[in-house]
Amino acid sequence: MSTQVPRLLAGLVDDAAVFPPGSASLPDAVIAHRRHRAAWYADLVGPLLLPASAITAGELSGLVDPAEGFVIGLIGDTGVAGLPFALSFLTPDGVTARQVEAPVAKRGEDPQPGLADLLKLAERLAGTPVYAEIPLTFGLMDALDSLAEARAGGLPVAAKFRTGGLAAELFPTPGELAAVICACRDRELPFKLTAGLHHALRHRDSETGFTHHGFVNVLAATLAATGGAEVADVADLLAATDPVRVVELGRAHRDAERPLWVGYGSCSISEPLTDLIRLGLVNGGFEE
Repeated sequence: MSTQVPRLLAGLVDDAAVFPPGSASLPDAVIAHRRHRAAWYADLVGPLLLPASAITAGELSGLVDPAEGFVIGLIGDTGVAGLPFALSFLTPDGVTARQVEAPVAKRGEDPQPGLADLLKLAERLAGTPVYAEIPLTFGLMDALDSLAEARAGGLPVAAKFRTGGLAAELFPTPGELAAVICACRDRELPFKLTAGLHHALRHRDSETGFTHHGFVNVLAATLAATGGAEVADVADLLAATDPVRVVELGRAHRDAERPLWVGYGSCSISEPLTDLIRLGLVNGGFEE
């Protein structure tokens, strides 16, 4: 059995090729996703993420064989109310939604009404994991409480947070992200992340001036948090630009299942893969 992708990194990176900044066409994304699923690094890659708007427009029809067993993650870009309609398009094409993700509020809005609607949908989906994207603003902790309560009641629901975008306020500070990671830990609530995690280590983008979180920083911070670290120590790992501390923490846990952090979507699979190989966390295509 190949041990090229350690257990710690299994399914870490969902294939978000059709989303910005990559913005691949759907036919190209489907072809590339098949290639990823057949590659030596397949264990790293989660489902192909597709927006509900593309599904309801029929863009997936004819691109997959119903016997293929094609798996996607459905992103509710048309809102929670549009998700059932989008899901109804998948069965004739033989496509399965492994997970459903949707924002429940805009920044500054109360997330509870949208979250209540998403929880009702989760009850109808018979075990499909559902991720509620919650803004890191007003009502965050109450929304996490609601999610944790629903999860404790048996619903496969979890949180999702935005870690980047086209505006500076969409990039949480290390302290803000550390606080929400620890809040999820305290509630035993898994979470996903989206946007901005283009490279393994924290870095400043020379074109935009935005400082991006590193996905290996997030991995190390989550490992520390689940080990009992306080918010300040978790924030310190998120802010680190020296690879030694964060990489060594990952190496020490490489054979364990990744705790709490489900993963994140990336419009590129090759970029995170290349970073992981350079840091020695993935074996680079060779068998051990």
